[in-house]
Amino acid sequence: MPLSAQARSLLDMVYRVGAPRFHELSPAQARHSFQKLQFAFRPDSPAVASVTEVPIGRGDGSVLLARFYRPLQAHPDKVLPLLVYFHGGGWCVGDVESYDVLCRELANGSGCAVLSVDYRLAPEHPFPAAVNDARLAVDWAVEQAELLRIDPARLALGGDSAGGNLSIVTALALRDAGGPQPRFLMLVYPSTEIVSTRPSRERYADGYFLDRETLEWFFSRYLPAGNAEDWRASPMRAASLAGLPPMLLVTAECDPLGDDCRAFADRVLAEGGEVEHYPVEGMVHGFLTLGKFFPEANHTVAHAAAALRMQLSTGS
Repeated sequence: MPLSAQARSLLDMVYRVGAPRFHELSPAQARHSFQKLQFAFRPDSPAVASVTEVPIGRGDGSVLLARFYRPLQAHPDKVLPLLVYFHGGGWCVGDVESYDVLCRELANGSGCAVLSVDYRLAPEHPFPAAVNDARLAVDWAVEQAELLRIDPARLALGGDSAGGNLSIVTALALRDAGGPQPRFLMLVYPSTEIVSTRPSRERYADGYFLDRETLEWFFSRYLPAGNAEDWRASPMRAASLAGLPPMLLVTAECDPLGDDCRAFADRVLAEGGEVEHYPVEGMVHGFLTLGKFFPEANHTVAHAAAALRMQLSTGS
């Protein structure tokens, strides 16, 4: 189907007013523009039981910040499953504040605690800084399970776009390390391959929000040394995708990354994995957090929360 009426309305508004696109902005301006969009179109913020700002030491004197949510219905002493969430934004924009409402919704809907990670952004901190921060956050959460009152055997990784990429890459690294493994991956239009010639890259390259130039803006800042073939940037390049946990894969119909996502799912299935594909018709890349504008976003968040609840409900 074509773009939904709501998606067309949003795009018409964005392009009609001539708002500068990310590739025309400095990183600071792009981050401000992204945050304004999220704040304008995200749903109202639901109450949760608690929200805690968490500093995670890197070992070099610096700190990785994260935000920890416990769902509204959870007693303070109850041991909960945990979703470690990595926000989207092309590894260059986005922050935990922009994703605060989504993480609250996921916590309440799934009954899981959520750790939202404020990983370092490019171009100030290019690849593999975000990859290293993602792994650090997961390792720290497992080590601090008793303090957080979470069950490390009921762990999920999740994220949208660049955050979905970090979820896959972290799961592959944990698989190879042989330690504690996530039980589930919640992936929303993840970036699975930096360089791609699949048809959706061209079909939706202009006028569908995530334009060709914007993609290049993100990639060139995240990977200034040209590491596109490194599996930690392009997990589709990993030697094997076998052994990954079951995953939910959400795709948007009018997304230049759509065919890459579907090719990734096909390969996971061919190598013995389990994938639930949840396609959302008429949507553009980035719709998930814009629930005040897109009913489809609210339906997708509810579906993802239900999947988390089902996959992580049973004990160790």
